[in-house]
Amino acid sequence: MCGGIIDLRSDTVTRPGNAMREAMAGAAVGDDVYGDDPSVNRLQELAAEVVGTEAALFMPSGTQSNLCALLAHCQRGDEYIVGQTAHTYRYEGGGAAVVGGIQPQPLEFSADGTLDLALVESYLKPEDPHFARTRLLCLENTQYGRVLPLDYLAAARSFVDCHGLALHLDGARIFNASVEQEVPVTEITRHADSVSVCLSKGLGAPVGSVLCGSHSFIEKAHRWRKVLGGGMRQAGVLAAAGIVALTRNVERLADDHVNAVALAAGLRSIDELQVDADAAQTNMVFVGVRRDLLPQLRAELARRGILIGVSGPDRIRLVTHLDVEAADIATAVAAFEEVLRSPPVRRAGRL
Repeated sequence: MCGGIIDLRSDTVTRPGNAMREAMAGAAVGDDVYGDDPSVNRLQELAAEVVGTEAALFMPSGTQSNLCALLAHCQRGDEYIVGQTAHTYRYEGGGAAVVGGIQPQPLEFSADGTLDLALVESYLKPEDPHFARTRLLCLENTQYGRVLPLDYLAAARSFVDCHGLALHLDGARIFNASVEQEVPVTEITRHADSVSVCLSKGLGAPVGSVLCGSHSFIEKAHRWRKVLGGGMRQAGVLAAAGIVALTRNVERLADDHVNAVALAAGLRSIDELQVDADAAQTNMVFVGVRRDLLPQLRAELARRGILIGVSGPDRIRLVTHLDVEAADIATAVAAFEEVLRSPPVRRAGRL
């Protein structure tokens, strides 16, 4: 709980703790556009080491990190294959098409968050002037909180190698996946040509992502970061937070997963709610509720200091994170029960 509010909208709402604030205040800085910021350089070296790539590049946001990756992998008139609800397609402003002239080919995800490779193969474009040139497969891990199976990632690597494609992994929550699967993150990232890692979600930094890949790939991405306005000066105060995030806040993600399981279990006992069967693989819980009930439910919960996310007209998304403690889960479940049995909500939902 932070300031009396239990904010379950997203893990992006986390606030830096004391150790992170101290690191930021004492950060050694320089001009990163000149490559002179020691804290940025250290973060990039650390990220590459942890993720298992040759190099890494600090980015202001995950959106810019993913966009730079797409621009580095593809040219105008190229195509990337991506999930219909993937962040790189649905939630990043169409940047690849708007900025890079790169055509997305969206496909439906399977129930486990994977893209069926047989389906992907059926959408590969032949080398023909009628078609965009398929160059890249984009995966997301985690995808709506679901962890991509390790054997699937190995199969995806073999697939792209067979078809002459590159593989970009939007790993905004990649450490949630590694903690859940109890494997080093490199067991996941080794299958990708590039990986974007968000520092400002479950890892708790106030801002920033790192894009990881080979030296030659990062050189291309570095140029695109400049084009997109992502060159920062004394960015070490932000990079210092990222260093704390990577060195201190990875293993504790397991606590968020435990809290999500408890939250799903508590909400499953409430008749008016339908908790997804595969809820709480990591730190996300999706809950179905009648659409005529949702607006009032959301408002009444907010009045009680419980903030929730909405991912559709009849679907709630709840995300646990480092500012949500075990005691907050019980409080949130009790608030749901109280609100759904209160006269205003019962009248609004015509129960």
